[in-house]
Amino acid sequence: MGHETGTAPGVRGRRVLLAGGTSDAGRTCARTLRRAGARVIVVGTDDGRLRDLATDVPGVDLERCDLTDPAAVEALRDRMYERYGPVDGLLHLVGGWRGGGGLAGQSDEDLSFLLRSFTALRNVSRTFDDDLRASDAGRLAIVSSTAVARPLAGGANYAAVKAASEAWTRAVAQGFAKDARDTERELRAAAVVFRARTLAGAEQVLADAFLALWDAPATAANDRVVEVVAGG
Repeated sequence: MGHETGTAPGVRGRRVLLAGGTSDAGRTCARTLRRAGARVIVVGTDDGRLRDLATDVPGVDLERCDLTDPAAVEALRDRMYERYGPVDGLLHLVGGWRGGGGLAGQSDEDLSFLLRSFTALRNVSRTFDDDLRASDAGRLAIVSSTAVARPLAGGANYAAVKAASEAWTRAVAQGFAKDARDTERELRAAAVVFRARTLAGAEQVLADAFLALWDAPATAANDRVVEVVAGG
């Protein structure tokens, strides 16, 4: 599907993957994208939650995959390509909170749990990088935390992992820009960081912000950090 150079491409008809999309935020994003005309593929590990989401948001496609397993993500990409074609968008929603107890309470077990999100981000962003670069409107986004800007001792593990995720996403953005320069093409893909203190009550704000990434050219979106605030 073609679009005029430098114009907002729009999300209608796009294939968008929601990684870890069975949360409340994922459901809201899936519903918003479907209403806007996108094809939405939700990836999760819990069959029951995937079935519940399909009931709540008709028309979504479901895929089961452990995104921390590189081989499984490669198989997912091959399977998705056969079923839907290459993706145009990716929203990384794999996450969770572990913390408390001051610096002494930052356990190895909690860090291992939190690192699953970063591992999943590395896997999906690398595996689907070619798809996003080839699209005339590739969009990748993650949900980070305001804790990156003001880390606390009781959340040091959490803030460190979120900071690493932001750095990785900004590196993806630089890769998109370099690819455009090297091939002498207009920038068509964008990677964005959404920062939120909490997603509770901000699910629709996040969904609208993600949808809006297709309402502007990639040059206006790439390598941005966007605050997501409930009621914003």
